Amino acid sequence: MTVKELLAGVAVRSGVPATVASEQVRGLEFDSRRAGPGFLFFAFPGSRVDGRLFAAQAVERGALAVVSELPAPGEFPDADIKAPWIEVEHGRRALALAAKAYYGKLDEKLSLTGITGTNGKTTTSYLIDSILRAAGKTTLLAGTIEYHLGPKVLPAANTTPESLELHRMFAELDAMGGTHATMEISSHALALGRVYGLHFHTAVFTNLTRDHLDFHHTMEDYFAAKQLLFSGSGGPAPRYAVINRDDEWGRRLGTASTASEKIWYGLGADAMVRARHIRSAIDGLRFEAVFDKTRILVKSSLIGKVNVYNILAACCVGMTYQLPQEVIERGIEACHGVPGRFERVDEGQPFAVVVDYSHTDDALRNAIAVARTLDAKRVITLFGCGGDRDRTKRPLMGQAAGQLSDQVILTSDNPRSEDPLQIMNDALVGLRRTDAKFIVEPDRAIAIRKAIEEARPGDVVLLAGKGHETYQIFSDRTIHFDDREVAREALRAFGYRRKETAGGAIQ
Repeated sequence: MTVKELLAGVAVRSGVPATVASEQVRGLEFDSRRAGPGFLFFAFPGSRVDGRLFAAQAVERGALAVVSELPAPGEFPDADIKAPWIEVEHGRRALALAAKAYYGKLDEKLSLTGITGTNGKTTTSYLIDSILRAAGKTTLLAGTIEYHLGPKVLPAANTTPESLELHRMFAELDAMGGTHATMEISSHALALGRVYGLHFHTAVFTNLTRDHLDFHHTMEDYFAAKQLLFSGSGGPAPRYAVINRDDEWGRRLGTASTASEKIWYGLGADAMVRARHIRSAIDGLRFEAVFDKTRILVKSSLIGKVNVYNILAACCVGMTYQLPQEVIERGIEACHGVPGRFERVDEGQPFAVVVDYSHTDDALRNAIAVARTLDAKRVITLFGCGGDRDRTKRPLMGQAAGQLSDQVILTSDNPRSEDPLQIMNDALVGLRRTDAKFIVEPDRAIAIRKAIEEARPGDVVLLAGKGHETYQIFSDRTIHFDDREVAREALRAFGYRRKETAGGAIQ
């Protein structure tokens, strides 16, 4: 395709220069290190680095032209860019539309499911993907933990990949005969335009609670970003909108959205798809998901009320693809857990140790509530708050931990460029509003050992905040750090270790 053809749907401020309009494009790129001869390079404004600084490098590597919403960098004396500069209204939207055209509009051929909301996106996406695989589909799963592309597992740079990366994965999925893609759609991705122009078959709204206000500033702006998935961000509204009826923001969304066929799920009688006869125990969930005369018998190793909602949402998505009841049941049962989502660390100790990604006050409340379902004598909660993120949620997290736990260990999370002690002081404001016993320990490894040392038979130790993450980010370095590994080492240091039978099986 030519430069002009690729940018046909893009709002170009001064037109495509004639010198490059008919040139054949051999690739698209936003990373100058991967640019090559015949490429179009997209330079984005960044929160820390101006993408125009890398345009000269892309051109040196053979890029035909630079596309940006910013003017050519005349203020950078070292940037001698010997290629046409194409100004557009919105850089990421331009890349999204160009990538869609370059890869043959595969989003219109594939069946896309997008899941948005503050909590529950990852687990819901894993459940949906498990249902689709149970139906014999070759799938793409893209989200916070990692990307699954057919049999391949790829590292996740963002919860929602950049549009170019998405379309590349669509092309690879199509080449292997795949048909369905399930994606977590973050509010950042929607606001920035990473999923601009995509055709979604089904969109899911899980819930909305306080988070990311460092980026969105207000809850209304945060909600407005989420709404873009349902109103159609540069593309049509999704065919189906699966919405949590029990969430107040979900009810607002459902009232505002009229173009899609809505499927409401929840625990109340006014939900179209609802759960009944719920039994939650340490071995998982058992309940019926009811829709008109359809009865889906749920057997899942996931536990807690929060996962009832996640499973209901996945059931609804299965229905939008007209999958048989038995396939949905089989897919749910096959999903045995999600890394870092209430994941147990077991070395044969007489108390439970679980790792969970909960990093908002609402998610922390949900995780502690799930811990209570394990008939815990006491819940010992370890948590921290991330640096360079919404400061206003820190005291709320402290208060949630203190109100619902028997003991709290306040520690560091990913402090990034902030002082870890200042972050902890922000959380202490809320923690001190409660009567909870607490320990303050900024070294997360030491804090985990202290939490385990405090545990007695029948207790639950909840290590909250980092979940699946295998790193810790400081202002000057990033180190390897995995709560699960540190907890296992601590348990073994205290003398616990799972026993192996003669055949090598773990008891």
